[in-house]
Amino acid sequence: MINSETINEVDEAREKEDLRKLEAIFFVSGRFLTMQELIGLSDLNPIILTDLVETLKKQYEENDGALQIIEKNGMWKMDVRAEYSDIINKLATGNSEFSKAEQETLAIIAFKQPIKQSVIIKIRGNKAYDHVKKFVDLGLLKKKKMGHTHELNLSDEFYDYFSVENSQNLLKNDS
Repeated sequence: MINSETINEVDEAREKEDLRKLEAIFFVSGRFLTMQELIGLSDLNPIILTDLVETLKKQYEENDGALQIIEKNGMWKMDVRAEYSDIINKLATGNSEFSKAEQETLAIIAFKQPIKQSVIIKIRGNKAYDHVKKFVDLGLLKKKKMGHTHELNLSDEFYDYFSVENSQNLLKNDS
């Protein structure tokens, strides 16, 4: 016979499964996700999903572990707490999805923005055209026509991707 206790057990099991699904989505994505993306990936009702995001965020806060759920402008992502960024940076300096040359090109753009693409090419050589194209395709750079060249700026995606709040934080040296 089905009673209220059985229904509660089913609801709790469903919520745990939905939380695990949401956690897996955050873990794999590695970037900020909109509510629409979360709905599409999880097939959950937006009201339930909002509650689950808050529950998961609270669980990570209470667990006081190295991971956290961050909310920014109505988007969420799982990230490593700032106090562990040094460890992550040490690991990240090994294999990177960007070559050393690409990293150097992006670093120059980050520190000199806004900067003309022609200046980057003079500094880095013709290979920088490929670097800029890759970064624009990834959404890390904004490219605006400016006469015969382009003006390059960091995009919001850059700050999200590298977990930097703004351009002032790029210039800080914590050493």
